[in-house]
Amino acid sequence: MTTKQLVGQIRKKNSFLCIGLDTDLDKIPPHLLKEDDPIFSFNKAIIDATNHLCVAYKPNIAFYEAYGIKGWKALEKTIKYLNSQYPEQFTIADAKRGDIGNTSTRYAKAFFEDLDFDSLTIAPYMGKDSVEPFLAFEDKHTILLALTSNEGAFDFQTKKMDGQELYKKVLEVSKGYKNSENLMYVVGATKASYLKEIREIVPDSFLLVPGIGAQGGNLQEVCRYGMNEQVGLLINSSRGIIYASNNTDFAEEAAREAFCLQKEMAAVLTNSD
Repeated sequence: MTTKQLVGQIRKKNSFLCIGLDTDLDKIPPHLLKEDDPIFSFNKAIIDATNHLCVAYKPNIAFYEAYGIKGWKALEKTIKYLNSQYPEQFTIADAKRGDIGNTSTRYAKAFFEDLDFDSLTIAPYMGKDSVEPFLAFEDKHTILLALTSNEGAFDFQTKKMDGQELYKKVLEVSKGYKNSENLMYVVGATKASYLKEIREIVPDSFLLVPGIGAQGGNLQEVCRYGMNEQVGLLINSSRGIIYASNNTDFAEEAAREAFCLQKEMAAVLTNSD
């Protein structure tokens, strides 16, 4: 999916909501555990109930790898279902990969060619030659971890290096990578006050913003500092939506929570026009 197509969906749906599919067998409704593939059954129900309210889905790959081959098959079925039934959805493999060049190429092939995700989250610590193999794929997006929402982000990301915070260095240097127009960045909603300076460095890039909802991020604050002319934001909510209910009405309750966020986003978009 191109950036232009993503922006088109945002405008069409009045939404820049991304729903995280962090599917945990310990948290899904118990009645689904009787299904042959409870992970996929849960995902399918969530997707069918919420697709009109969001523009992206983000499976966190760890929640699938944890269940071995069964989890990976459920992931494969989920992305195939999305691509066949809801091809307008932007798909994000939240895998946080990053390794030496030839290994990165294999990771890229796995997620971009075999599974056919639109984008993939990448840890930038190993630098240029570990990131550029992902950027080589046409109409695919590489989402670099810039400033994350976890408490430990302050251990390294905000420390100064040659007078500049490390996360700012990541942003600056990455703009020089080949095909950097395919870059997006992860910026946690709990770090919303940093967004103004981040936008000074990457004014046109899309930002994937986790941390709204269960982690306490504020949507209005994120939009105030992070939105650009193309909207430029994908706001992710995972637990707050998909685990809104543990009963047979889980999909309907997920849609209710997603609608609340989408309604708030629509108001923001209307006021920004």
